[in-house]
Amino acid sequence: MEIRQFNNDDTQAVIALWQACGLLRPWNDPNKGIERKLAVQPELFLVGLTENKIIASVMAGYDGHRGSVYYLAVEPGQQKMGYGRKLMEATEELLTRLGCPKLNILVRSSNLEAIDFYLSLAYKQDEVISIGKRLIKDGSK
Repeated sequence: MEIRQFNNDDTQAVIALWQACGLLRPWNDPNKGIERKLAVQPELFLVGLTENKIIASVMAGYDGHRGSVYYLAVEPGQQKMGYGRKLMEATEELLTRLGCPKLNILVRSSNLEAIDFYLSLAYKQDEVISIGKRLIKDGSK
């Protein structure tokens, strides 16, 4: 798998990938999410390709204190082949170069497969809860 930075021409393929992986929610407009990411640390938005086709993506960020990962996705038919692990290794390398001391990942508690994946990469469950507040409404909910 080739890994490179996301570019605007990737938008529809990445959104289709997120849809296929069940990552989209009605209250999050993926086009707006991509626009926002491209405005802040676009170098931390990666795609993975095989045979010139996008099969994986990851969006990361670093605020000077902690790093975060969002939208790690691998095409369902290509999962369990090491592609997610390779994207996470590339992301960790980029964040480490920025001086990021710790990476936090939010995973829906119902997504047991994703939780198992991250645990297999030596991530540990922190004793915290996630608290959020929507400031800008994107979608229908």
